[in-house]
Amino acid sequence: MGAKDGLTAYRGKRHFDRTREPPGAPAGAGDTSSFVVQIHDASTLHFDFRLEVDGVLKSWSVPKGPSADPHDKRLAMPTEDHPLEYREFEGVIPEREYGAGTVIVWDQGSYRPLPRKKKGRALSFRQALEDGHVSFWLDGSKLHGGYALTRFRTGEGPGKRESWLLVKEHDDRAGRRGTPDARRARSVRSGRTLKRVAAEEGTGRGGG
Repeated sequence: MGAKDGLTAYRGKRHFDRTREPPGAPAGAGDTSSFVVQIHDASTLHFDFRLEVDGVLKSWSVPKGPSADPHDKRLAMPTEDHPLEYREFEGVIPEREYGAGTVIVWDQGSYRPLPRKKKGRALSFRQALEDGHVSFWLDGSKLHGGYALTRFRTGEGPGKRESWLLVKEHDDRAGRRGTPDARRARSVRSGRTLKRVAAEEGTGRGGG
């Protein structure tokens, strides 16, 4: 699926004359693949984990955020693809808009897929995603080393939602560090907290 088609759901949920979120444009493949982790204080406070794949950001909502501890299994719920420009988005989504609330960029960097085979055949990263399991190496400002995303529920059937787990691999970048307090965490781009971003944009959202 191309970037243009892949962003249909994203654009359909937003009014770009009311929100500063980027509408996005089709993008080609770059020399490296990027990732971003944003903290989003919306109806619930959560982390958004996004990987660049085929010109869009494949996205998961991770309520507890990624962890450096391989013992932590983090629930990750798929959301719609986002445009690559969303890597830089930080600010307040207005009330009554989809996802209303404050967003900061907690971490960003590049990643590389780790090889995966099925029945002796090498899978592309997109094929591995469709198959329900990918491993990758993160080179971020805060997150480093191997991680894996594994689908454990397909979402088929009434009332079912597709669900994944995000887990740190056992490697020399693993540790016992969990995820920091989202309300105290600072943006890797601006050094601001949720509270400061909310205050500077004239709203009381963003927590204590």
